[in-house]
Amino acid sequence: MPSDTSQFRFEDSAQIDSSVTFGPNCREVYIGHGAILRRDLYIDVEILSIGDYTTIQHGSIIHGKKVSLGNNCWVGHYCVLDGLGGELRIGNNVGVGAHSQLWSHMKFGDTLAGCKWKNEGQLIIGDDAWLVGHCIVNPIMVEPRSMLLTGGVATKDMKENHVYAGTPAVDVTESLGVQFQAREPVEIERDWMILIDDYSMLGNDISFIRTVKKIAEETYSKEFTSFSPVERLYIPNYSLREIAFMSYLLYDKAKFLPFST
Repeated sequence: MPSDTSQFRFEDSAQIDSSVTFGPNCREVYIGHGAILRRDLYIDVEILSIGDYTTIQHGSIIHGKKVSLGNNCWVGHYCVLDGLGGELRIGNNVGVGAHSQLWSHMKFGDTLAGCKWKNEGQLIIGDDAWLVGHCIVNPIMVEPRSMLLTGGVATKDMKENHVYAGTPAVDVTESLGVQFQAREPVEIERDWMILIDDYSMLGNDISFIRTVKKIAEETYSKEFTSFSPVERLYIPNYSLREIAFMSYLLYDKAKFLPFST
């Protein structure tokens, strides 16, 4: 069990299954708005931060010194998130497919007996990166929007918006193309309105949604939620209507990051 000095903060809208276990090393734990922790998770990390609307599926393990996940992340079932090397930092909008393993350390053989294989360090995963599934990642830098295809083993840094595959993983962007292609603002705004219309057609209230071009020009409101689809930002008030809409958008329709006014 965590010690008496541990600090835990769970936002009211977070969903944490009763079978989630927090181990004895947990000291500081934060779980954000709309986050979901499914059954049979084992968490034993000194400092853990999980952002808004991040889902961690059942059977996964999180351990180590420091692990952080940003907003809108998805971690599939039976994954390992390891911060024993010092830190595992996962950005916003990151997808980690089922049965993947993210390692910040590699050590086992006796150094006294001469084993030279010992590696500890940060594993940093940038915004919008996607590890499709059954992936293994060493302590490297995974730059934003990069992608590792199913079964890939990444042992070297991954470049921004490049696609990798294989064991060890190699860059296959030239043959497969990038994960994200550039879009014009008018295209984004058009498709955003289609998403809102589709949500309304399901019988949902959309009167609280306010679409703007520049989120910095808006202010907090208890009645409305302002969204800037081109900037991928919004000003949350965490109402029940807003949480339901954000859950509808996730994970493959649209992801927004909170903007602080």
